[in-house]
Amino acid sequence: MNLNQVTLPVNNMPKAVEFYQALGFKLIVDTPHYARFACPTGGSSFSLSLETGAFKNGAVIYFEHKELDEWVEQLIAKGIQFEQLPTMERYLWKEAILLDPSNNKIKLYWAGENRLNPPWRVN
Repeated sequence: MNLNQVTLPVNNMPKAVEFYQALGFKLIVDTPHYARFACPTGGSSFSLSLETGAFKNGAVIYFEHKELDEWVEQLIAKGIQFEQLPTMERYLWKEAILLDPSNNKIKLYWAGENRLNPPWRVN
């Protein structure tokens, strides 16, 4: 089994598409109510679905990048604002936190070996 994609709700598709393209994702489907992106490396994708009513999304979406600090610096130079700059967390992941234009919480991170094999992994 493999995870295909995650779909995020958005309230302004053009602003959301622009935001995720600024993060470096490749737009592969573009309609007024749905957009899909391919991640720059690997085979993962994610999509956006236009919501016309009020919504609250409690999910947190994680995007991994080995050169996290450099990536965050590049995004800041593009005008992307962060809630938290890269910080080493107690669970051994370095994370930066930002919100997309629809207030979906996004974490950019690097965990290295600890992503799948933390010291407390269950055998």
